[in-house]
Amino acid sequence: MGDLSRRKFLAALSVLGPASVAGSRLFAQAGSPSNALDPYPAQWLPTGIRSRFVNNVNGLRVHVLEAGYESANRPALLLLHGFPELAYSWRKVMVPLAQAGYHVIVPDLRGYGRTTGWNADYDTDLTPFRMLNRVRDALGLVSAFGYRSVAAVIGHDYGSPVAAWCAVTRPDVFRSVVLMSAPFGGTAALPFDTADDPPVATGEIGPSIYDDLAALPRPRKHYQRYYRTRGANENMWHARQGIHDFIRGYYHFKSADWEGNIPHRLSARTATEWAKMPNYYIMNLEQGMAETVAAVMPSAAAIAANSWLPDRELQVYAEEYGRTSFQGGLNSYRMGGTSIGVEEMQIYAGRTIDQPSMFISGASDWGTYQSPGAFERMQQRACTDMRSTHLVAGAGHWVQQEQSAATAALVLDFLDTIA
Repeated sequence: MGDLSRRKFLAALSVLGPASVAGSRLFAQAGSPSNALDPYPAQWLPTGIRSRFVNNVNGLRVHVLEAGYESANRPALLLLHGFPELAYSWRKVMVPLAQAGYHVIVPDLRGYGRTTGWNADYDTDLTPFRMLNRVRDALGLVSAFGYRSVAAVIGHDYGSPVAAWCAVTRPDVFRSVVLMSAPFGGTAALPFDTADDPPVATGEIGPSIYDDLAALPRPRKHYQRYYRTRGANENMWHARQGIHDFIRGYYHFKSADWEGNIPHRLSARTATEWAKMPNYYIMNLEQGMAETVAAVMPSAAAIAANSWLPDRELQVYAEEYGRTSFQGGLNSYRMGGTSIGVEEMQIYAGRTIDQPSMFISGASDWGTYQSPGAFERMQQRACTDMRSTHLVAGAGHWVQQEQSAATAALVLDFLDTIA
């Protein structure tokens, strides 16, 4: 098929919406993001949101969803998604924020969606995925839109630590911060007042918490360790149930719809405490994530009744991840397990977030407590001007999708306090 014919074919498919495109996989080679991608079809988006690209942002061609672009001189908001999400994950809150007078800028992050300029291979150089380079991505995008600062940077899931580090490193640019679902436990601490201390013999290194998980009566593993393995992407991307049903099961399992999500504080970072969390965090040792979520797949009736993620909207995720795979997002977890990124961030050891801040999570979201003590450290030390924390009823991990009206209202109330 020639290039022109191929483009015409795909343009015709896109007019029919994501459900009709799902099986095509023709407009970009799977696993190899293409610079020829088009914006989203208008049918995918609520009225008032547009899809576009911004070129030359720290080596990326960034796909952006944008609302409140019709008039100039609006204060800007930068919204950052998590895994396995997209800019599309913010679609339900963008219009209310824009209607309140903000220019809402929402990118597909490095490694995701229609943003290109990153490598989807497992064996790629991971350094572009380090945290401070993600801050550089955010800075470059803000600058590309002609802003010296934004009213707030708002991050969900993995986007929450990215937002936190934006606030830590450039308080002049990111004038407030909203963290969602993943508390920020603070920056690193360097050894202090040790110049005259005698060396401390560490002795032999004992079993790690991951060894302890594997030694439990029901052997377990931490999901982030799984995400760093070579087989994780293949397991999810080519799940036996298909990528559509995999994503449906994953989103259901971490939502308030799954009745087993009754989170609470954990007393310590130990294997026995971690094992109290659901299988999507502390997985069965011999299972992949595809098998983990297949066991809790919602019924056809439950799917039909789902109002926060109807099938036509879930199909956008299936289409995008079906093309790119999950490896771009997984590479961030892999980078977090190396010393390179950690050492770089030690430059900011002891720094706090001193701008106005707020935390939002779902009342049924284990993300608030998965790192024992982080929720408390965030409020007591890491953020010195935390205005409020909110655990939203009727929401699990996907709070801005499950309870979008409540989330938008909380964000706007917070922004009113700093106006």
